[in-house]
Amino acid sequence: MADQYDVIVVGKGNAALCAALSAHENGAKVLILEAATEDESGGNTRFAGGVMRFAFDGVEDLKKVTELTDEEVNTSDFGTFTKDEFFDSMYNLTSFRTDPDLCETLVTQSLDVMIWLRSKGVRLVPNFGRQSAMVNGKRKFFGGLPIEASGGGAGLVQMLDAAAKKAGIPVSYETRATELIYDGIRVQGVRAQRKGEFVELRAKSVVLACGGFEANPEMRARYLGPGWELAKVRGSRFNQGDGLKMALNVGAAPYGNWSGCHATGWDRNAPEFGDIAIGDQYQKHSYIFGLLINSEGKRFVDEGADFHSFTYAKYGGAVLQQPGQFAWQVFDAKVSKLLRSEYRIKYMTKVSANTLEELATKLDGVNPQGFLKTVTEYNAAVKKDVNFDHTIKDGKGTVGIEPPKSNWAMPLDTPPYDGYATTCGITFTFGGLRVDRETGQVLNVHLNKIPGLYCAGEMVGGLFYFNYGSGTGLVNGAVFGRIAGRGAATATA
Repeated sequence: MADQYDVIVVGKGNAALCAALSAHENGAKVLILEAATEDESGGNTRFAGGVMRFAFDGVEDLKKVTELTDEEVNTSDFGTFTKDEFFDSMYNLTSFRTDPDLCETLVTQSLDVMIWLRSKGVRLVPNFGRQSAMVNGKRKFFGGLPIEASGGGAGLVQMLDAAAKKAGIPVSYETRATELIYDGIRVQGVRAQRKGEFVELRAKSVVLACGGFEANPEMRARYLGPGWELAKVRGSRFNQGDGLKMALNVGAAPYGNWSGCHATGWDRNAPEFGDIAIGDQYQKHSYIFGLLINSEGKRFVDEGADFHSFTYAKYGGAVLQQPGQFAWQVFDAKVSKLLRSEYRIKYMTKVSANTLEELATKLDGVNPQGFLKTVTEYNAAVKKDVNFDHTIKDGKGTVGIEPPKSNWAMPLDTPPYDGYATTCGITFTFGGLRVDRETGQVLNVHLNKIPGLYCAGEMVGGLFYFNYGSGTGLVNGAVFGRIAGRGAATATA
């Protein structure tokens, strides 16, 4: 490892691998540093579901990123997710706080980066399993997410790994970067601990793509607020905020929603960190068809405000704020067939009953009388003159209760009844660094470029505030990873 490199990439998830591949194709000699062992490598991408949110105008755009048979085209309604729809989604989800320049880069380059990923050997496939349903004899996709990486996030890492190996890009595992080598003018490499030994690694440019601080309970409590140290970590235990600390120590400008994060409903008894063998299956995203109940037996959010893709990343935080940091998701037999695959795995906290009264006694930690009162009031409030349709926002809501349920409100009246215990699972933090959108170069607190320093992925601040649309993170990592890699490889200052 004593060789001189052009670009050192810190991290080995989707964004980092895209940065490394991009730097390599632009003529750079690249080294990847990964804090994890090879078996645990892949960052948070390894735990992602694999859906990819990008702008497309119709099936002809989809054909650019995946193989579609004539039968699939003729029997499917893939819909659209135009640039305007993508912009509207980003602005609405972030309460119009998303950085307009970064957002424009993400949206306008999203389709092109998907085509680029395909050129690197990434296999992208129709998302038949989770974002589609048969409607009038055609498979209809909803939520703007018809495409996913084959094999999910783990598959994406595996395919990008193969591309990196084919390109001859070396990886130094069990190597945690701890400090940037910085002479006050430019970044010239990193200092790191490699299997317990101190090493200095020199390069013309460094790309930081090693995630946020979601696995660091001290930083979570400091930035996100009291109680966040109690959240489960959905993904990698190695995302400790090291890259952010290193950059801030050389004067990088913090940017974005540092008190915000992506956090979802997660099995109450899941382990402290993500389990590679289980992946993202501890999640519970079908709450839109049931009720979320806290320890007092009360509802606390509008479960049907939108498709889960646009509410799941903030409802984990809502669960964390409940007494005891947990909530039960409750369903009846009418909707059980609509529940996603994660509701059928072996490792979950589930109870069942043939009556609501019996279920009330099985919801551990919940006030039974409060629960029964809530269900009675909810059932009476459901609109009876609107038809249920799980493929659209059907407007089948409630009247006269708070919080309302805006869509997919079905009376809880058909046994058997099932309850699933959830808590908050944090995915990634929103706070990051300011970057130049054209090169991925990190800016200092005076908004001048720091020579030799670039970043990508979760570490780019300014895109996400308060909420998040599913599938955006992987495409964001690929877009800004590709930009940062190219910028680092072609840098002259």
